[in-house]
Amino acid sequence: MDDRLERVIRQQLRKAGRQFEEAKRAYAEGRTAPDEENAGAELYDLPTDEGGRARVVCRRHAERRSVTVDAEGRPDCFEPDHADCEGCAEDVRDGYVETW
Repeated sequence: MDDRLERVIRQQLRKAGRQFEEAKRAYAEGRTAPDEENAGAELYDLPTDEGGRARVVCRRHAERRSVTVDAEGRPDCFEPDHADCEGCAEDVRDGYVETW
């Protein structure tokens, strides 16, 4: 009886593990699904204005801006070789960007 009980418990744990991994994968796919120009605002859960643009504080110019954010976390004012812009994009992806 102990062997059967152990086998049933192991089977149920494996089944629960597979279901968990499937749910985790589906959640990750759902988070990356937006295929629009401003997908990053929704993907990174940024506050938006009435036009749907993300409301962020620009590190480079120290001002409030309403910008579109792509799926890679880059605002439309992003300049690839500027340290403040790189830091801003990293903060958006990490969820630590200053917003208003």
